[in-house]
Amino acid sequence: MLTNNDILKKLRVALQLRDEDIMRILAHAQFKATKPEVNALFRNEDHPNYKPCGDQLLRNFLNGLVVELRGPMPDKEIPKEKGNTHKLPPKELKTSSGKNQADGKSKH
Repeated sequence: MLTNNDILKKLRVALQLRDEDIMRILAHAQFKATKPEVNALFRNEDHPNYKPCGDQLLRNFLNGLVVELRGPMPDKEIPKEKGNTHKLPPKELKTSSGKNQADGKSKH
């Protein structure tokens, strides 16, 4: 089974990333990592400086990679409501008492 470290190693090789690139990608996701911390992720498991790659670090790396490759997500504009947004014409709207707003008559 692949570990998070294995996934990160494979992505590093496939995308030809250096330590500085990985640090920059992590920074896109507001995740800071030093060069020794990044190096520790790519060590063999039996090395004394090996550090396992946690789920949060891998998730932040992938989120940062999206920003690196696609660019930052554009700000969404909130649509402004224009007048009456109901599909029924105003004369057909009922109040909570069951009366029509337009004529005040009950349809019961």
